[in-house]
Amino acid sequence: MFSHVMVGSNDTDRSKSFYDALFGSVGGKPGFKDEKGRVAYRHNGSVFMISNPINGEPACHANGGTIGFAMNNPEQVHAWHEAGVKAGGTACEDPPGIRENAFGKLYLAYLRDPDGNKLCALHRVQA
Repeated sequence: MFSHVMVGSNDTDRSKSFYDALFGSVGGKPGFKDEKGRVAYRHNGSVFMISNPINGEPACHANGGTIGFAMNNPEQVHAWHEAGVKAGGTACEDPPGIRENAFGKLYLAYLRDPDGNKLCALHRVQA
């Protein structure tokens, strides 16, 4: 359904360090900068990007927005969460663990990146 997700940043070098650590914790490769200074990560056909806002205004996070990343198992969820906190992210919501809701049994962890964007690592627990 999605081709890519892009978040704004006021410091793309800081954001690259954060996301390199976050994605590296689950086997992802470091991001690369293009000629416009945008940082891109490619994994399993998806693209995640970081950019200074094109309009020159300061970047801000989406109130109510969350970007979810699929994980293969609960161990990846924990590695992702720990790497994100160590790299300057902030834990938010409940601690990593199982939540049950209308979407089924999910193993989740939440972080805010250094610019305040809300992120989620999600593993769907098989019944």
